[in-house]
Amino acid sequence: METNELSDHITEAGEHHHGEHGVSDVTFRKRVGLVISLLAVVLAITATGGSNAMKTAINANIERSDAWNFYQARNIRETATKLSRDQLELMQAGASDATRAAIAARLEDYKTAIQHYESDPVSDGKAELKIKAEAAEARRDLAQSRGESFEIAEALLQIAIVLASTCILTASRQLLLVSALFAACGVVLSANGFAPFFELPFGH
Repeated sequence: METNELSDHITEAGEHHHGEHGVSDVTFRKRVGLVISLLAVVLAITATGGSNAMKTAINANIERSDAWNFYQARNIRETATKLSRDQLELMQAGASDATRAAIAARLEDYKTAIQHYESDPVSDGKAELKIKAEAAEARRDLAQSRGESFEIAEALLQIAIVLASTCILTASRQLLLVSALFAACGVVLSANGFAPFFELPFGH
């Protein structure tokens, strides 16, 4: 529900039955209007949080995908190097002394390359890429969980605003309590989106 739609809804509600009830109903409606305004602010903040969580999830998933792709590329190169090493080791047995020395030097190069593929803090070996990929996965999962909290919170807050707007027409205190219940749940879930302190029993 957009902010301008909320404003129109409140205005239309205030125009109906104005002056038909006592002063207490007028005061009640004014207070409900204030509550609706506050809920609209919370809804806008929640929507912003949900949008940011979605962007974070998308970016983290891209980082995860890139890290695993690089990991796979390193793994393919390492496998190819190991195969070349194994072939040279087989050739070394029946080679001359001079050839053996050349093969030994080449095998040492292969050994160093394999070590770099496994772990290299400078150019990111498999170990470093795995850590990066897993960290990105954790950020993605957290952002998705936050996004789910924001999404449900938005729905609850919108329902609360609609019910509270109806209270302006009906001056119903009971309906306002129902609206307050939806609003409270929405605020809790919105807060959980910004600073997760519990996990939803359902989701991704």
